[in-house]
Amino acid sequence: MNKTNSENIILYNRLTVIVSILVPVVVALLLFLKWDLDKLVFDLRSPNFEPIILFENLPIAKPLKFLPPIYATINGITAIILVLAVYYIKKGMRNIHEYLIKICIALSLCFLVMYIAYHMTSDPTEYGREGGIKILYFFILISHILLSIALIPLVLISYVRAIHKEFANHKKIAKITFPIWLYVTVTGVIVYLMISPFYA
Repeated sequence: MNKTNSENIILYNRLTVIVSILVPVVVALLLFLKWDLDKLVFDLRSPNFEPIILFENLPIAKPLKFLPPIYATINGITAIILVLAVYYIKKGMRNIHEYLIKICIALSLCFLVMYIAYHMTSDPTEYGREGGIKILYFFILISHILLSIALIPLVLISYVRAIHKEFANHKKIAKITFPIWLYVTVTGVIVYLMISPFYA
């Protein structure tokens, strides 16, 4: 490994750490922002917290209630493409595999933007059932959220190893990344199907 390649890997590793920390923190903060008509407010959505108006006289924003089925569909499509990507790499078709993974990354970014946009313009939806099904819903939801956070560095590390042609190392991390990514995309669809009857 030459010096330039080694320096690039160190840079990519640092960027991976920074992005892996920044993305969940920024997403969490954005979920406390609410674009309420012509105001952008910081709202912990707690009964004891008075929302803070950050900006006024913005263009009027209506709740983007059409987004959840779209981003759930994106999750479903991503799951299918992930399975195809693994199929093609097992067949030795590296270029197709790489192309499909890039599509999955792009779809995941689209999902994230739509997810944030929906939650910034809409009130949270409460799950309306009780008992074991509610426990199952929250188990799926919480595992989905936690694994989606863990997925960020895994995808970045897998991708960086592949672009540096470190295929042995890429394969090791991809064996962990793939099932987690697949779980996150599939449970994204399941969470939508379980919560959708309760959308206002």
